Amino acid sequence: MSKYCIIHRLGLVPYDRAWKLQDALAGEIAAGERPPTLLLLEHPHTYTFGRQSHAENLLWNDSVLKKRGVSVHWVDRGGDVTYHGPGQLVGYPLLPLAPGGLRVGVCQGGSGAEGSQLPKVDYVGYLRKLEIALIGALRRLGMESRQVEGLTGVWVDCELKFTGYEIQNFVRKIASIGVKVDVKGISRHGFALNINPDMSYWEGIIGCGLADYHETSLAELNPPVPNMERVMDALVRSFGKVFDFQMHEELLKQRYQS
Repeated sequence: MSKYCIIHRLGLVPYDRAWKLQDALAGEIAAGERPPTLLLLEHPHTYTFGRQSHAENLLWNDSVLKKRGVSVHWVDRGGDVTYHGPGQLVGYPLLPLAPGGLRVGVCQGGSGAEGSQLPKVDYVGYLRKLEIALIGALRRLGMESRQVEGLTGVWVDCELKFTGYEIQNFVRKIASIGVKVDVKGISRHGFALNINPDMSYWEGIIGCGLADYHETSLAELNPPVPNMERVMDALVRSFGKVFDFQMHEELLKQRYQS
């Protein structure tokens, strides 16, 4: 039988505020006081560095960051550096992954786990489910995308034609994923799906530490671009199907908004 998942659509939220909100809600979920929750929002221009990050993957100096209005945060998710900004749908699923549900086996090293106290969670399986949910949402919007073996995220096959040469296929990332599972088995952080962001902000980083791969967006690949509400609707339907949730919209209570 399907479980309930609460959705909060929050609009534009500063990164620090969203991070604190995740902590508060995850604590309630762990205590059995709240059902699984999906936060959908946008951030102001932000670079976040995960636990596998390298400082040299930040290419802009402080003066450029200030001029471009970018805040920088070192956070506790897995993965390397990524960008968040307006025109990008960010999703933070706060799900009890253990015990029950997605509980499969012991999380392996390098997965963003919190040491030996982490409950038994299929961490990699959770990442793959997030990818499948995003792929399903994009398909609803008329865009085909896929997983790439050995890489995390969602990718789109593109074609690039050089004068005098044959058309060559290449792949670009349209959604990034970086997560954490806390010591009580609750997931944090999540995914970022590029709808219509300012793509020039990826010039300031080596995204996910992958110098040979580049980002793209729905606006670049499939104009006219759908509005954010339509994208969220598609994502909610796909997420509920993949994770076997009944999805319920709620307004966030006032006490969480300060």
